[in-house]
Amino acid sequence: MRVMLIAFCIALLVACDATSQTEQERVKTEFQEGELLVSFLNVGQGDATLLQTTDTTILIDAGRHDRNDVIDLLEGAGVKEVDLFIGTHPHADHIGQADQVLLHFPVDEVWMSGDLHTTRTFERTIQAIASSGASYYEPRAGEQFKIGALEIEVLNPTELTGDFHEGAIALRVQHGEVVWLFMSDIEEDVERKLVDSKVNIEADVLRLGHHGSSTSSHEAFLQEVDPSYAIYSSGVDNEYGHPHREVIERLDRLEIEWFGTDVHGQIDMVSDGQEIIVKSEKEFSQQSSPDATASTCIHLNEATIEELVTIVHIGEERAEQIVAMRPINQIEQLTDIQGIGQGRLSDIVAEELACLDGGS
Repeated sequence: MRVMLIAFCIALLVACDATSQTEQERVKTEFQEGELLVSFLNVGQGDATLLQTTDTTILIDAGRHDRNDVIDLLEGAGVKEVDLFIGTHPHADHIGQADQVLLHFPVDEVWMSGDLHTTRTFERTIQAIASSGASYYEPRAGEQFKIGALEIEVLNPTELTGDFHEGAIALRVQHGEVVWLFMSDIEEDVERKLVDSKVNIEADVLRLGHHGSSTSSHEAFLQEVDPSYAIYSSGVDNEYGHPHREVIERLDRLEIEWFGTDVHGQIDMVSDGQEIIVKSEKEFSQQSSPDATASTCIHLNEATIEELVTIVHIGEERAEQIVAMRPINQIEQLTDIQGIGQGRLSDIVAEELACLDGGS
């Protein structure tokens, strides 16, 4: 019934006039033939992820309703048209600027979950779909699609219950041998159903559910996905406390390298179908205190637990291990701590906050 109702609403609005396109030209982000560029856009406490190959453009979600940054970010990425826009669920931090996107760029197809909402943001989105002339579809778990070089499997929803998070669209996207899992705002109940269903959810990159909230990303699910990278999208100092500390500690314990838009800005990941190259807008060290400079460093052999936890990748448990390891003669000894490999050690060194006796 919900599927028919949204489709009927769109049909009633098809006669709306289309908005003219901007003539402003931007230089497209460089990537090679056969590569996939996945950009986790920095849209504050919201979500927007752009997937681009040389012949396909897919946008998953469109940021917050109280910001106007998505169109500029898409133009900066060289987007001129969108083959597929996916609104994972009707909350305003996911479809907030969908109407702007639909009326600014030519959009070929739109996917929505089928859940109805009463907000103006949702109503504007439905009107924009109709005005755009895009085709409309509500995917369900088990369906598979091939769009350009991408193979897309729908993992959720199986059916709608009226719970927007439970009904959100989850996708497994494969490019060559590299797999991406996009979990929208899906929470632990659905994660457990996916694990129990024995459906293949293994992935190289996991877009964490619900902005890194502790309502998602439970340990059994993370172990089943077994990603090399985890990504979350959240705003700096957001009121929800995302990402939640227990999720980050869980990722660290499982040695999953993570990135977040609140500390890294936009995160770009380029795949050639075999390997992934990660590039972030901001260095993690920018998250450190403005007073934390090379001349006022944190001495690994002298600092308190409270001081040590301000170092990148060092939580309370790792700070306690540092204290137990003293004296530390070389910073490379930090790799003896579980979860700190060469990559995280490089981040610690680049931050220039941690030092040994003598300030070096």
